Amino acid sequence: MLRSRVAVLRVSPDQVLAQIERLCQLAGLKQALAPSTPTILKDNISWHYPFPGANTTPWQLEGTIRALRAAGLTELSCVQNKTVVTNAFKGEDLNHYLPIFRAYGVPVLYNFREQDMRWVRYEPRARMRVLHRIYRSGIYLPDYFFGKNIVHLPTVKCHIYTTTTGAMKNAFGGLLSTHRHYTHSWIHETLVDLLAIQKEIHTGLFAVMDGTTAGNGPGPRTMIPVVKNVMLASQDQVAIDAIAAKMMGFDPMSIPYIRLAHEDGLGVGRPEEIEIVGDEDAARESWGFHVGDNLASRVGDVMWFGPLKGLQKLFFHTPLVHLFVAGSEIYHDYLRWPLHDRAVFQRWQRETAWGAMFARYSQGPLDPPSREPAGTAQSAAPVPA
Repeated sequence: MLRSRVAVLRVSPDQVLAQIERLCQLAGLKQALAPSTPTILKDNISWHYPFPGANTTPWQLEGTIRALRAAGLTELSCVQNKTVVTNAFKGEDLNHYLPIFRAYGVPVLYNFREQDMRWVRYEPRARMRVLHRIYRSGIYLPDYFFGKNIVHLPTVKCHIYTTTTGAMKNAFGGLLSTHRHYTHSWIHETLVDLLAIQKEIHTGLFAVMDGTTAGNGPGPRTMIPVVKNVMLASQDQVAIDAIAAKMMGFDPMSIPYIRLAHEDGLGVGRPEEIEIVGDEDAARESWGFHVGDNLASRVGDVMWFGPLKGLQKLFFHTPLVHLFVAGSEIYHDYLRWPLHDRAVFQRWQRETAWGAMFARYSQGPLDPPSREPAGTAQSAAPVPA
């Protein structure tokens, strides 16, 4: 018997907002999320620069907001986090989120600002694979996340440490503090633990994944963008990651975080056990993506998984960590972006329909709501099946 559902649709720039609403309807958004409950939008800023495939797209954000309001979920907020290589404020600006938040009246909070939320100790009911050993003084989570729905907004892309990254990995930045680099040697098990925790603290889980431009190569930042014109949605975080991985050309059950989550009963990782709705032929595609290496992955392979793994506490639990943070910033922001990746972004913006759509968002949302009270804006009409 089919246990999980993933919606997959082919989308186009001229109809994408309506198509996202239909995608969410097909995936059962209204049934997945608790009604009359605040809902967190957790976008994905893998790099503050607007590299195609790396970050939540503005149409993904706007379309999901509209779909949520059409489903009667009107109390929305967005939560941002920071990493050693991303600046949340710069990222939400350069990726054109701010005009959308303003137009739709969605407040933005930051899990690294005390005035927005506090980190509180949490004792998971589920068996933890690694987090209890990594954080021996206790697992701490943002208090704001408890008792709310959450909607993850990842993109379809590869990842140098986890092969692919999607809905499950999107929880990483929101739920763990800036010390989350402690987990990298056990990243697959960490993602499984975090999904178990999410199922305990949230009233509903959902994901809308953007594959309009997918990321091939050594992601989640320095990638080869490939226009694929698809989007996915599901309440099963494991299943959506499994189908996205299969479409990229990987065997989902060979990816540890998907296999372990499947084995723990947190979702379905076997594609043959997942119901596909929408454009089933799109879900059967196999793009032949590969991960490959870059400078960051080569250093990480040595430090997180290689011969220096036993010295992690010396390198990453002491002030020496700042050397690695500085090195990552120099590599990504001062070498990769100006010397290579900015030109890739500009070519994508100039030569693709999605790039042109991205440029349009610098002027504001595609279809902003009327100036009515929050939650009363009309949604886009569904696209006929």
